[in-house]
Amino acid sequence: MFAVYAESFSAEDPMSGLVIGERPDPELIPGWSRVKVQAASINHHDLWTLRGIGITQDRLPMILGCDAAGIDDAGNPVLVYSVVADPSYEDESLDPDRSLLSEVHQGTFADYVMVPSRNLLSLPSSMTMAEAACLPTAWLTAYRMLAVRSGLRPGDTVLVQGAGGGVATAAITLARVMGMRVWVTSRDEEKRTAAVDLGAHQVFEAGDRLPERVDAVVETVGAATWDHSLKALKPGGRVVVTGATSGPNPPADLARVFFKQLSIVGSTMGTRRELEQLIALCDVTGVRPLIADELPMADAKVALDRIATGNVFGKLVLTRD
Repeated sequence: MFAVYAESFSAEDPMSGLVIGERPDPELIPGWSRVKVQAASINHHDLWTLRGIGITQDRLPMILGCDAAGIDDAGNPVLVYSVVADPSYEDESLDPDRSLLSEVHQGTFADYVMVPSRNLLSLPSSMTMAEAACLPTAWLTAYRMLAVRSGLRPGDTVLVQGAGGGVATAAITLARVMGMRVWVTSRDEEKRTAAVDLGAHQVFEAGDRLPERVDAVVETVGAATWDHSLKALKPGGRVVVTGATSGPNPPADLARVFFKQLSIVGSTMGTRRELEQLIALCDVTGVRPLIADELPMADAKVALDRIATGNVFGKLVLTRD
């Protein structure tokens, strides 16, 4: 079958290990289901795999891709929940042995993907395959940050650091539909303008002093914005962290943390139940992921290059006929 996969790793030149070609069809496994992939969105996770982060050499070659929407063998349109975990965990994200597709099990950038049968969710007729394929990683991550981990309520103010990426654009859209006041930072003027079009109430240059302090910060950038995130919070406020694209080890500023009684909360992916809630929210409200572009899966290298340069606002989706 057609597949986009990592054949080797390179931190300096991740694309050197990318292969677009053929892989064996997946083997049928009891308790698992096969999905014919029709759409798969790209995440930074796919670049990390090509750099050798979160995967070991013995798992190569590894088909890339965490997210997919498609058709199961019974002909049903389905969305794939991308966390593979022990089903005894009510919160799958707390299973220490959990993995995402393309870490231990082959990913979704292929004609077919095999997943545990419980990882399939029905797709509402109101949603396209491309829209649905954006939900399981970036949008689910943003949903859990806002609805579960942030403590935010309607009318509260949230700061989203770094407009443009999949989680950030999802957070802007979801926070607005949840009734929060949404502030966004970006170094890029075009992205600030796009954030307003997406629903942000106000936008600011990265690092700017804000008109007032906020209730919570959605933090995906890491070291480059960490100091600003802490200073932006009201006493008792909360930074919800789900990424560190600019570096994972900024100065902690513990004096500010304890004196202002700030909370630093980690958040990773979300549960199957939360993905169901997110699908229902999109279905009821009509809110949809911002798709920057749809490309044939054969153009995966072009799409990954765009992600690597940061030249994207919204999600890139790969499609198969």
